[in-house]
Amino acid sequence: MTETSSSSGTNINVNLSNPAPSLDEKQTQEANGVDILTLGCRLNSYESEVMRNHASDAGLNDAIIVNTCAVTNEAVRQARQTIRRARKDRPDTPIIVTGCAAQVDPDMFANMPEVTRVIGNNEKMQAETFQPANLLNETAPKAVVNDIMSVTETAGHLVDGLEGRARAFVQVQTGCDHRCTFCIIPYGRGNSRSVPAGEVVDQVRQLVAKGHYEVVLTGVDLTSWGADLPNAPNLGNLVARILKLAPDLKQLRLSSIDAIEIDDQLFDLIAHDKRIAPHLHLSFQSGDNMILKRMKRRHSREDAINLCQRLRAARPEISFGADLIAGFPTETDEMFANTMACVDECGLDYLHVFPYSARPGTPAARIPQLNGEIIKDRAAQLRDKGQERLLLRLDRHVGTTQDALVEMGGRARLPDFAPIRIEGDAPKPGSVVTLDIHSRDDKDLIGRLL
Repeated sequence: MTETSSSSGTNINVNLSNPAPSLDEKQTQEANGVDILTLGCRLNSYESEVMRNHASDAGLNDAIIVNTCAVTNEAVRQARQTIRRARKDRPDTPIIVTGCAAQVDPDMFANMPEVTRVIGNNEKMQAETFQPANLLNETAPKAVVNDIMSVTETAGHLVDGLEGRARAFVQVQTGCDHRCTFCIIPYGRGNSRSVPAGEVVDQVRQLVAKGHYEVVLTGVDLTSWGADLPNAPNLGNLVARILKLAPDLKQLRLSSIDAIEIDDQLFDLIAHDKRIAPHLHLSFQSGDNMILKRMKRRHSREDAINLCQRLRAARPEISFGADLIAGFPTETDEMFANTMACVDECGLDYLHVFPYSARPGTPAARIPQLNGEIIKDRAAQLRDKGQERLLLRLDRHVGTTQDALVEMGGRARLPDFAPIRIEGDAPKPGSVVTLDIHSRDDKDLIGRLL
């Protein structure tokens, strides 16, 4: 998946700008005859790789696994569309459906004639699930989905990179204890559960030993890591341990985080340790205090502005992305104007914009809704503002020479996450190259190899 947007205080990032994936597109991951179609967040992509490994180890052949997202109604619609397209492309292949949408509403997917089996988010991480005798047993219940709220632990799974091995991902946490009024994700992921620090450090060290330049820490509510572990360590403690015990790690990146939960140790490390990538994706959602209160967020617009200003003062090169919801119920023109102004006051560089979409079962769905055209218009205004801010960020780099981490398709990223299109032959994904950044277009820097 590419550009992303997220839900509450979580790392739930979903791309809704493209049609649902099909078996001939890049979203497909192949595993010993198993095609995995991933929708939604980076954590889903990570878990798809875990499933790929489990399927391969189990000797599962000729199956399609659809890993769904539930963050919006549109995400669920895309999941159903993906399943129907997969059945059309491969009429005789078993289709296994999992992910957050399947966890939240297993009966809906079980009732689809195209679906062979529905498995829950906990079950998809278990190796025994993928034994053909279990997964393809015609006498077994069509849906195998347990109560996700009853799950109290999560295990680490070593995954040797994603995205053409440009960077490696380590899941340190899943689930969420918060209940933002618009968000369905806790009911798909359960309560917050942390991977013990020792397992995380071991995974990072193994990935570094395999040659990975950058490791990304990912989770549903990343900054809540540790609250359920003995002595309740915080994320800053984990990051400090990784940096100390994996000295050969060149770059550590944090995925989407809840700004109000950044502890003092983590702030200090982000501000001063150059091995932490100078880019944070922050879950803000709105720049208006009344809307934030009605969303049941735990920060104010002043908290958001203060955080960005303090970090930028300590580390001027840092960039910020943020999730923003346009058209939340009861949002007035003045409230929306506060959000637009907050983009500039925070100095946000990468906006991930959600047109508000009511999710059945959430408190916000019971609040009087705004007209759809108003929501659409406000989302367009925010995206235009995001484009303006992106070009300001890109302009900072034009005329410079910088090292960049190569991704697939002749593309790369700078440490501050600025995207680059590389002219000429594409270097190997995962390599670090020096680029002469001579220009930009409306979405990318353009550079040539030195």
